[in-house]
Amino acid sequence: MPTAASGGAATSSAASGEQGGGGDVAAYVQAQRAYVKCLRENGVDAPDPDDKGNIDFGDDPALKKDAEFQAATEKCADHLRAVPESVEKGNQTELTAEQIKVKQQYAKCMQENGASDFPDPGPDGLGQGEWDQSSAGAKRAIRICGPIVGVPATPGPGKG
Repeated sequence: MPTAASGGAATSSAASGEQGGGGDVAAYVQAQRAYVKCLRENGVDAPDPDDKGNIDFGDDPALKKDAEFQAATEKCADHLRAVPESVEKGNQTELTAEQIKVKQQYAKCMQENGASDFPDPGPDGLGQGEWDQSSAGAKRAIRICGPIVGVPATPGPGKG
């Protein structure tokens, strides 16, 4: 998901190790207000954050490339805070039963093919936590299980 700094709604997880208590949300909203104030002081007509701190800059891809916007987001970056877990989860769309089943199949495949610490998804299909992605077993499991979630087993050549 895009962040406030990238020109989209501020819903990205940036080290969201915070718990979802009301105090975290209030502090996050306050930080987002300070971020918007800073952007405005630096020439960007930024919208007010909503009651959960989300800032909707719209879907204009040119905004990200705008030099004034880029300069303002750099100057104001110290106001950005991690999105509280409760806000982040509230911004995610609810998964269908089929999507949850796919997440469960993927987790089982990962666990059985070298990533034994890969977390099981919660009942809503979300909530996967930390796991070691750098081990040889994890890399093997990703290759084997990737097709379950639409990642090709042998990706084509990179572009660029």
